[in-house]
Amino acid sequence: MGNILSLDPQTLSVPRLHAYLLAAVAPRPICFASTINQQGQVNLSPFSFFNVFSSNPPVMIFSPARRGRDNTTKHTYENLLEVPETVINIVNYPIVEQMSLSSTEYDRGVNEFVKAGFTEVASEKVAPPRVGEAPVCFECTVDDIIELGQEGGAGNLVIARVVMIHIQEKYLDDQQKLDTTKLDLVGRMGGSWYNRASGNALFEIPKPLRTKGMGVDQLPVHIRNSHILTGNNLGRLGNLEQLPDAASIRSRLSQANVQQLVMAKNWNGLHQLAQTYLENGDAQTALELLMCQQ
Repeated sequence: MGNILSLDPQTLSVPRLHAYLLAAVAPRPICFASTINQQGQVNLSPFSFFNVFSSNPPVMIFSPARRGRDNTTKHTYENLLEVPETVINIVNYPIVEQMSLSSTEYDRGVNEFVKAGFTEVASEKVAPPRVGEAPVCFECTVDDIIELGQEGGAGNLVIARVVMIHIQEKYLDDQQKLDTTKLDLVGRMGGSWYNRASGNALFEIPKPLRTKGMGVDQLPVHIRNSHILTGNNLGRLGNLEQLPDAASIRSRLSQANVQQLVMAKNWNGLHQLAQTYLENGDAQTALELLMCQQ
C-alpha cells in the first residue's frame, strides 16, 4: 500500500467533503425525477443520491439534498411535500446532455421538460408525467421523506414505492428482460464527470450464488504470491469450487508449450499464459496450468 491521507469529516468544509464523497462513491445511477405541485406545475430534475433498496415491496430511494451554498431546498423536495408522487426516469447516453441541461437552477414554475426538449407522457397511476425518451420509467408513490439534517448539504431521503413500470421494448431481449448491452446507461462521477456503461466498459463476473468458491486462501502459495496475477485474477480462481485433480494437471503438462515453460522453470511465462486464459473467461484451464508449477 502507498501513503494514506486520513481525514476526519468533522474538520472538512461541506464543499470539500461533498467532493470527496461524490468522487469516491461512483459511478452512481441517476434518478431523473419528475414531480408536480398542487398548482399543476411540473418539475424535472436529476439526482445521483439514488438506488433501488427493495424488490418486495419495490422501493427506490433518492435524496434531493439541501443546497450547500445557501441551505435552500430543491423544487423536487418542495413538490413532494405537496403531492407525494414521482416518476423516476432512467437516464441513458442518448438523453444525457438533455438531462444535464434540466439540472439548471431554473425559477420555480419553469417546466424543465420544455427547457430540455423532452416529451411529457401522461402517467397511469400518479400525477407527474414521465419522460417519453427515457428507456425505463418507474411511477412511484412516496411512502415517506426522511430529513437527515437542517444545514446545507443535508439529504432528504425520499422513499418511493414503485406502482407502475414502463419500458421501451427496443431495450428488451428475446426473453422480455432488460438487455444491459442495449440500455447504454450512464452514471454520475465526481465533478462534471460521467461514465458510460457500454462497449468495453461492460464485463461479466460469475456470481458465487449457486456454488461455493473455495476461496483465495485455498490456492497454493506460489499462486497467491504470483508476481503476474492480479487480485482480480486470484478472485476469479478462488471462485472455483476445488483444485483440479491430478489427471487434469497431467493433461495440461502434456501440451508442448506448457512442457517448455515447466522444463525451463519459466514460472512467470506460465503465469502469463494462465492469465490469458483468465482474461478469456476460462478459469478452470488457468488453474490447471498454474498447478503445473510444483
